[in-house]
Amino acid sequence: MTDQNYTFGTGPELPRGHDDRASYRLTARAVAGIQLEAPEPSSVPLAGADKPRIAQCRIRDISTDGFSLLAREPLMADSILGASIDLGNGRAPFQLMIEVVWCRPVKEGYLVGVRVLESDETDYLEWMDAVAQALAES
Repeated sequence: MTDQNYTFGTGPELPRGHDDRASYRLTARAVAGIQLEAPEPSSVPLAGADKPRIAQCRIRDISTDGFSLLAREPLMADSILGASIDLGNGRAPFQLMIEVVWCRPVKEGYLVGVRVLESDETDYLEWMDAVAQALAES
């Protein structure tokens, strides 16, 4: 994924349930839980220390290679992070590994471009199938 000027889905949003196109519904309702920090390994569990820090982000644009999302805080380029992606279609969220390709400030927070990485023990193949199906329907 290159640092592209993403314009799809950046216009005013329609009220929930009033989307006009299938591809817009796919991206407008998709959300990502990005694991920013893993808990520290410890022999003595600390209260609240066993939970990773997760940033909830709205996905703006999906392509076959990755997606762009809107985050409240910057994500460092070249970071490899775990992500849980909910397309808002009733399916279980996809568990993926992503690489942050670029991050830039925008009025609403930070626009971040990520690449989905092929990785064992993730839903990479199921993700690719779902994106291909969504693109074919749009």
